[in-house]
Amino acid sequence: MIETLLLPFKFHFMQNAFLIGLTVAVPTALLSCFLVVRGWSLMGDAISHAVLPGVVLAYILNIPLMIGAFIAGIFCALATGYLSENCRVKHDTVMGVVFSGMFAAGLVMYTKIETDVHLDHILFGNMLGVSVEDIKITVLIAMGVSSFLLMKWSDLVLESFDPLQARASGLNVYVLKFLLLASISLTVVATLKATGLILAVALLIAPGSIAFLITNQFRLMMPFAIILTMLTVVFGIYLSFWIDSAPAPTVIMLLTLVFVFVFIRKIRSQKAIINSEMI
Repeated sequence: MIETLLLPFKFHFMQNAFLIGLTVAVPTALLSCFLVVRGWSLMGDAISHAVLPGVVLAYILNIPLMIGAFIAGIFCALATGYLSENCRVKHDTVMGVVFSGMFAAGLVMYTKIETDVHLDHILFGNMLGVSVEDIKITVLIAMGVSSFLLMKWSDLVLESFDPLQARASGLNVYVLKFLLLASISLTVVATLKATGLILAVALLIAPGSIAFLITNQFRLMMPFAIILTMLTVVFGIYLSFWIDSAPAPTVIMLLTLVFVFVFIRKIRSQKAIINSEMI
């Protein structure tokens, strides 16, 4: 019985899947908390879609795909910020136009080149086919992003909740925003092999959203989000082995189910409090 339960951990490709899944869980969980409280959820979606043309151009130029993805992500973030500040269109509308346009451009370029890289692996990831080199790069990016978020935690929190006070305190809010946007781009690059471009947005939104429903204290949101994401990643990959499904969609499905469960419990608890006050 025990040997059967431990069977998924005996395969090398499953071990790599668990490792890269746990690696991306930490930076995505940390970032999701900041994105949720800042109202930047759509920014994570925009960058995750907009890196596709960078990936295609990197393949054409024969440079690492992650470099092209990072440059495209930064370009998307900067273009969105510039257009938002210099036109009457609202910020979310600008993001929708920019990321959909870049994603479409990436799809057009992809159809015009001959490549052995399957589009599904770019869009939805290939967690079971990651190499040791992919894991090493992902670990380096995850460590860099996580270190920055933890070291600048207090500054980022102040800038997120009260940008005027942050500016009055002497913080360079523009640099902080750019570094946060760069962290999002790097994290999307790190998740490229694990979850792909489409599903990366779920890891950048769901953990923080669930943690926000659980607690109102930001200092507790981050550990809640990390633990929740790591548990979901491990169980999702493990479950995908037995139900013969792709690991990344299974993980995202579980995160969605957890969100629905927590949301329902939150609504019920609020109704119970209201009823008790009425009595």
